[in-house]
Amino acid sequence: MTPPGDRHYTVELHVSAERVPQIRRIVAAHLRHWDLAPQVKPVCEGVAELLTNVHRHIGPDARCVVELRRGERHLTASVADDGPRLPRLEGASGGGLGRIAALSDSWGSCGTAGGKVVWFTRRIEAARTAPVGPPAPPTGAPDGAPPAPAAAEPTPVVEPPAAPAVEPSAASGPPPSEATLV
Repeated sequence: MTPPGDRHYTVELHVSAERVPQIRRIVAAHLRHWDLAPQVKPVCEGVAELLTNVHRHIGPDARCVVELRRGERHLTASVADDGPRLPRLEGASGGGLGRIAALSDSWGSCGTAGGKVVWFTRRIEAARTAPVGPPAPPTGAPDGAPPAPAAAEPTPVVEPPAAPAVEPSAASGPPPSEATLV
């Protein structure tokens, strides 16, 4: 498991209609590696939408950079391209930035020296340190069966005190042999 914290992934590519599914798979793999499986579908859809917009508005084989950044509480996905014109949120046509806005907690764009960056963020949960549900039943116990009682701690063995040594006397007979000692 990858612990939460700052993580970063960047890939530079020339976008084409054929590359979008490949980049979706790469983004999904990174999100799963970062233990963000619940984010795979919305983030991959958002990145695919941004890449499709680059292909549509900048042109086929336009150079762009896809970047993922994971912080403690947010995941940011961005696509930078060479297009000088900043995108605008237009009518609710079901695509473009309207789709990005629906998939994210926040989004934006900014101009750069060589073009622009369009980004969006999603909140992520902090990693849990303790299990959420009840503990699992002991291995081998059928469902619904009460757990086996815990083994009692072994009782310490207490040796009786040694009897004082007695000198054998002639009247008591021969000394006992070692075979008779217990």
